[in-house]
Amino acid sequence: MSRTQEAIASAEARSAHNYHPLPVVVATAEGAWMTDVEGRRYLDMLAGYSALNFGHGNRRLIEAAKAQLERVTLTSRAFYHDRFADFCAQLADLCGMEMVLPMNTGAEAVETAVKTARKWGYRVKGVPDGMAKIVVAADNFHGRTTTIVSFSTDPEARADYGPYTPGFEIVPYGDAAALEEAMTENTVAVLLEPIQGEAGVLVPPPGYLARVRELTRERNVLFVADEIQSGLGRTGRTFACEHEGVVPDMYVLGKALGGGVVPVSAVVSSEAVLGVYRPGEHGSTFGGNPLACAVALEVIAMLRTGEYQQRAAELGDHLHHELGLLAGGGAVEAVRGRGLWAGVDIVPALGTGRQISERLMERGVLVKDTHGSTIRIAPPLVIGKEDLDWGLEQLRAVLGDRVRG
Repeated sequence: MSRTQEAIASAEARSAHNYHPLPVVVATAEGAWMTDVEGRRYLDMLAGYSALNFGHGNRRLIEAAKAQLERVTLTSRAFYHDRFADFCAQLADLCGMEMVLPMNTGAEAVETAVKTARKWGYRVKGVPDGMAKIVVAADNFHGRTTTIVSFSTDPEARADYGPYTPGFEIVPYGDAAALEEAMTENTVAVLLEPIQGEAGVLVPPPGYLARVRELTRERNVLFVADEIQSGLGRTGRTFACEHEGVVPDMYVLGKALGGGVVPVSAVVSSEAVLGVYRPGEHGSTFGGNPLACAVALEVIAMLRTGEYQQRAAELGDHLHHELGLLAGGGAVEAVRGRGLWAGVDIVPALGTGRQISERLMERGVLVKDTHGSTIRIAPPLVIGKEDLDWGLEQLRAVLGDRVRG
């Protein structure tokens, strides 16, 4: 067997099969490129589902991590440490908010947002105990914990995990009228992705987020924006909500906040919302640890320059122009997205999303499929235009080969 085959066989033998990775075994990576155990290079057009917005091995982030590794990596929240206050202040300021509750993974942050909204509903809004409702959107992806999959509409994510957590009302994504109808006096929050990533990079209709903001203000309901994938530069703005001039009551952040170096997530909101917590009511041993704070502080400093948002906007325009040309060529049914983020629906007759991803892998480009014949494209924001064009050329070649075949 080759080194790749040996590594995959060993992994499959001793790990749960809860993922179905492409058959590539990465050994090293830098910028937008990864190299496998055979020495073959691949252009990364997924960026760890936006966790690697700043590229692999970003020197600023690596140096920040190395410097902190020499000092202290973990204190638990039993004690303060000297990076914590600055992290909370800088992240709150970046979001235009007042307070931060740090966690580790995106799912943890969503769970925290759910708990926060409920606690706020009971202590501030006055919802009767046990009656709080949260409105969510169909086709959402907020994580895989038991509570979160309870309001998933994806059978693969939800099946066999019941009994499910109550308290959620599911409405069609992008349908403001349905959302309005679902809201009652016991509704404490509306939880939405400004762009649905796992669903195929679905962008809601113009004005939808603004209407959600208007409705939630009118009804004294929290607007919770899950910007774990869409936030921190991916769409050409710091937050995807900014495209409609909307500021939610709560941001849920993760992935790129840790720079692809360490897991960092956070809920960011006002003192009126996060101030509902008292000591002992929620926590995380690793949440807000010194190493995480050091890396995240560097991420925040990089975002403050606006450089990465501008790159995502400019290269994103180019990406969507080129993909739009494919959509008129008979091989692509639709293209959606914003910034350096796109969902591409391939004509089913040409292959499933998995098959297209495998063909691209054979040509040195790594993407990931979702839902049938859709592939997602989300390269690191540091990708060069020439590399992006090369990746798109490989996609054209794959689709062209299939059309001719």
